[in-house]
Amino acid sequence: MRDLEVFASIQKEEQRQKYNIELIASENFCSDEVREAVGSCLTNKYAEGYPGKRYYGGCENVEVVENLARDRVCRLFHAEHANVQPHCGSAANMAVYRTVLKPGDRILGMSLDAGGHLTHGYKLSFSGSDYESFTYGVNKETEMIDYGEVERLALEIRPKIIVAGASAYARFIDYKRFREIADKVDAILMVDMAHVAGLIAAGLHPDPVEYADFVTSTTHKTLRGPRGGLVLCKEKYAKDLDRNVFPGMQGGPLCHVIAGKAVCFYEALQPEFIEYQKQVVNNARVLAEALKEEGFRIVSGGTDNHMVLVDVKHSFGITGKQLESALDEVNITVNKNSIPFDEEKPAYTSGIRVGTPAMTTRGFREDEFRKVAHWIAQAAGNIENDAIKDRIRKEVRELMEKY
Repeated sequence: MRDLEVFASIQKEEQRQKYNIELIASENFCSDEVREAVGSCLTNKYAEGYPGKRYYGGCENVEVVENLARDRVCRLFHAEHANVQPHCGSAANMAVYRTVLKPGDRILGMSLDAGGHLTHGYKLSFSGSDYESFTYGVNKETEMIDYGEVERLALEIRPKIIVAGASAYARFIDYKRFREIADKVDAILMVDMAHVAGLIAAGLHPDPVEYADFVTSTTHKTLRGPRGGLVLCKEKYAKDLDRNVFPGMQGGPLCHVIAGKAVCFYEALQPEFIEYQKQVVNNARVLAEALKEEGFRIVSGGTDNHMVLVDVKHSFGITGKQLESALDEVNITVNKNSIPFDEEKPAYTSGIRVGTPAMTTRGFREDEFRKVAHWIAQAAGNIENDAIKDRIRKEVRELMEKY
């Protein structure tokens, strides 16, 4: 028997991915080798515990895989210890909090509307409900992190942990400065590098590992691996961290996903990965400049990484939701996104977030991203014009046939 309904949806999604221009900054296309590992027989195996200390028999092969994943990611980021079992980035962040915090302890993280993540202290997240959370934002003029303000807040609040990292911030982050601030208030420093992990691995973004007590990440964004999470930490925290991942918050690890992570780390250790990340950054800078030329205001004026945050409301008089929907109609996928000091509700937003990792994997270079910027602007200026949207859709399809 075959489940034809699910199979049909998978086929449709495969076609969507083939012929859409994928600009969601948190998405990528992993290799066939990663997909083969994730779809392997390892999904059948229970392996509660850690290498050498399992609660099930028959773990000799998954032991090898998990050790490879841990060793490779430590080599990739020059880390002292790694836990590759967290099922996602949010779980990785939760594991760190549980390791060093008690309920009600204070967190200082980047606010959601300034570009932070839900798990950095947002009130509807466990990070905001289990702990007393405070947030820092960005300077209204530069739209960049004001480290003086972060220090002022830290001295006033005296948080137990300071979180650096973001999900919608296009500029370099000064991790050394965060370390200095944390030291002034005797706080733990956690860096969430989920978005920029691939750039860090390639030496194209400041490295947080030497400064942070804990570094968390996903593996499916710029790292180009399977969907999952990881935590890196100083050796002195290793035992407590591992205990808080298992049995503290998770049971059996996803052995097949850990295998995909191991393959992804292997790929990231190859010279070709550095060249790929260089192209990701070049493409993002070109996309930002081209969008400017098309009439968009770019938040903070540009980008230092793989993403561009675009103010559409003050450029074209529409919401992020409207532009996201219009671009969906022409086979260009983005996500609506709040911008700093946004006056629109989160369901509508004044901006969109676009990124270059996925289409760089497909082979797009600077010229292709200039075309993309032009199509985005045409869609923004012709939200109700079906004829123009039909033309854009046809042109997108013709381009994607080549990739």
